[in-house]
Amino acid sequence: MNYFKALFEFLHKAASAALFGILLLIAFMVTARMGSQEFYGFFRYDYLLFYALMIQVCLLYLKLESWAEAKVIALFHIMAMGMEIFLTHPQIASWQYPQPAVFKILTVPLFAGFMYSAVGSFFARSLRLYQVSFFNLPRFGTMLGLAVLSYLNFMSKFFIPDFRNVLFIWSIVIFWKTKICFKLQKHEVQLPVLPVLIVLAFIIWIAENISTFNKIWLYPSQVDAWHMVGWGKLGSWYLLLLLSLVLVLKILGDRNKNGRWVLKNTINNF
Repeated sequence: MNYFKALFEFLHKAASAALFGILLLIAFMVTARMGSQEFYGFFRYDYLLFYALMIQVCLLYLKLESWAEAKVIALFHIMAMGMEIFLTHPQIASWQYPQPAVFKILTVPLFAGFMYSAVGSFFARSLRLYQVSFFNLPRFGTMLGLAVLSYLNFMSKFFIPDFRNVLFIWSIVIFWKTKICFKLQKHEVQLPVLPVLIVLAFIIWIAENISTFNKIWLYPSQVDAWHMVGWGKLGSWYLLLLLSLVLVLKILGDRNKNGRWVLKNTINNF
């Protein structure tokens, strides 16, 4: 295998899979100077909403994304908005959106859900572009239980003790033997899935720092002066990635009784 060509192919597919997120980050930086000013009746967050919708339409029109993938992304968007509304409530205030918006639900501008959709889009597109399969994948009931509890823990930790450490241990136990397999230069590459998720969580943490620096949202400690997001957020992103991955795997593929997961034919033939 030509390793230079393999690296180029890997990076090209990664950039293509992350296209939604990359385009959003660019928009965050480009629109930073808009601040809280009104332009033709709308604000920065509103224009980010219009922009995200255009990206989604273009991906579908250009057949860079399938309708099945779009449905998964929409589901993740809805779930994320519910969590956002709870966590930005004034009595919780885990973070805040410091700028005004016309299109919003309570404290959350509607574009916010697309930031989570970008994660779902990355997983959905990666599975197809890399021709991904999984070996020794846990049963879906086990994975869904972990995903649901991870989602609930984001909100329940304000009323009962935070049990994320239990979720971390549970994820390690059930995914310890799981391998992700993908193709590069017509060769199959196998990697343990847990380190892959940790690397992805770190990349999202970097994107989070870029976003908060450009005042897309702010944590309470960043309101007076920006500083880097704490390393502890890596754990939150890891759990969110697990939630996203499980949803994508459940909807877009099939797992056999031996723990091998493959994309459904409707996606493979897209």
